Amino acid sequence: MKTQITELFNIEHPIIQGGMHYVGFAELAAAVSNAGGLGFITGLTQQTPKNLAEEIARCHDMTDRPFGVNLTFLPAFTDPPYAEYIDAIIEGNIKIVETAGRSPETWMPKMKGAGIKVIHKCTSVRHALKAQKIGCDAVSVDGFECGGHPGEDDIPNMVLLPRAAQELSVPFVASGGIATGSQLVAALALGADGINMGTRFIATEEAPVHDNVKDALVNASELDTRLIMRGIRNTERVLANSAAQRILNKEKTLGDALKIEDIFDEVAGVYAKVMIDGDLEVGAWSCGMVTGLIDDIPSVEVLISGIMRDAEAIIEERLAGLVKS
Repeated sequence: MKTQITELFNIEHPIIQGGMHYVGFAELAAAVSNAGGLGFITGLTQQTPKNLAEEIARCHDMTDRPFGVNLTFLPAFTDPPYAEYIDAIIEGNIKIVETAGRSPETWMPKMKGAGIKVIHKCTSVRHALKAQKIGCDAVSVDGFECGGHPGEDDIPNMVLLPRAAQELSVPFVASGGIATGSQLVAALALGADGINMGTRFIATEEAPVHDNVKDALVNASELDTRLIMRGIRNTERVLANSAAQRILNKEKTLGDALKIEDIFDEVAGVYAKVMIDGDLEVGAWSCGMVTGLIDDIPSVEVLISGIMRDAEAIIEERLAGLVKS
């Protein structure tokens, strides 16, 4: 399948693996790229720029296909040395960067000067237009269904994607709640040039996370996520667990007085304990509503090839059959 996204990134299938904390290691990124998609190493999971350089080198050893690095610019308790991380990306001969969170405008000259293509993750049309204006080559449009940070507008993909198609001139991918070939077809019909999947890629054989996490995604339904941190305008969709409930209780009790420090224990430094150690209750962790569509743990190759096979069959058989000759 050829789209503007496959052409832009020189990939076989219009399927991107988004950056995920303590999930986007070389093993998963390489598996996605080897299967014809576009894998991403999560930059800030690596504790230092030197660690990132080493992870990039590991991934180069695992695949000769394009892969990228995710850099997220979000409010944090400590500000990472972004310039040094970008240096590691450039020195590692990475030509694709996925940015998220705050605008990457400050760092665009440095990345573009190194010949890097930038795809920025946005949760609104206005932010997507800003990304386009500052020179991003593509946009990942995140609907309200997504895991992690869905923004504050609460617009689902059925409306957000066609609105993006009306406004954008750069190609974009649909992100949030996606796991199937039928959804790829729907995204293409709504104007996107591909899809970005996060949570779905966690439930794969190659995802370097604890089996407890994968099993939790298989066992959860579309009803088993919660929105936290709404009051401090840093909304995050997470899997329902005891930590998420503690946060919701604090939000209800403290109301407008809630500060990030009040929930520090539930959100700070929990991902290694969840993803690596398999402690599902230690804190709140990002998870999309797509859990309702996850019922197995296939290899990345089986997942991607199945999505493409189903998408092509829907386009060539079902949809073509609906149009009168």
